[in-house]
Amino acid sequence: MRKMRRNEKGFTLIELMVVIVILGILAGLIVPRIMGRPDEARRAKARIQIESIETALKLYKLDNGNYPTTEQGLQALVEPPATGSPLKNWRQGGYLEKGKVPKDPWDYDFIYLSPGAHGDFDLASRGADGEPGGEGKNKDVNSWETD
Repeated sequence: MRKMRRNEKGFTLIELMVVIVILGILAGLIVPRIMGRPDEARRAKARIQIESIETALKLYKLDNGNYPTTEQGLQALVEPPATGSPLKNWRQGGYLEKGKVPKDPWDYDFIYLSPGAHGDFDLASRGADGEPGGEGKNKDVNSWETD
């Protein structure tokens, strides 16, 4: 029986405790760094969504000759606009994936103006508070300010 026990493979309690302590130390160092940045992640997601919508708007203009008006809004990217002149080249299925206009990371609608004050159109997310302006997590994310 003693020969069988010597040949058995496995971890000792001390080895398991060392691994658990190492994992605990790593978690203690890494988790606070990740958890402290949800606002930065939301701002980055808003920038990515704005760039995606900008691409859809450019495709819309390529097909139809102009951007949707402010009145038509971003909804014109997922269904043919009911107002304005009829569109002959509107893409079947729309210009946005999933067939709907996304909300910003704070669950507000994006602000769209066409013509815009900063270009052909302005596209913005109002940040965490949903109000114009703001600092920190409440700061707006604007299409004309993205890199």
